[in-house]
Amino acid sequence: MLKKENVSPVLNREDILKADDIQIERLPVPEWGGSVFVKGMTGAERDRFEAGVITISGEDSKVNMADIRAKLCAVSVCSEEGKKLFSAADIKELSKKSASALQKVFEVAQRLSGITDDDVDELAEGLEERPFEGSVSD
Repeated sequence: MLKKENVSPVLNREDILKADDIQIERLPVPEWGGSVFVKGMTGAERDRFEAGVITISGEDSKVNMADIRAKLCAVSVCSEEGKKLFSAADIKELSKKSASALQKVFEVAQRLSGITDDDVDELAEGLEERPFEGSVSD
């Protein structure tokens, strides 16, 4: 039997669907000369993000960590109202920005989206021992 003390209310379908549960946070990014708004991803956005970094071929899977910070930045940087500022077409240009600035946004987006360090480590486990072999520098 459940104890009645310190029990939160049980939600129904409507309660869950109407909940405003996507957080937006203002983040100072001095490298860019100001602040940006970062929002947590929806479930669908996170699934697309993860699908975009994992390639499955038969029983083999590979993690493509290329531009991962810029990819998460493109999904998460938004206006104060939550409208995305970037599209997938901006990822290459974003990846040319300061690694320090991108890391700041990445960490906040990661936290707001419920992506733990263990989740990132799990994705990274798919990397080969020599991740830079065959890479191209600008």
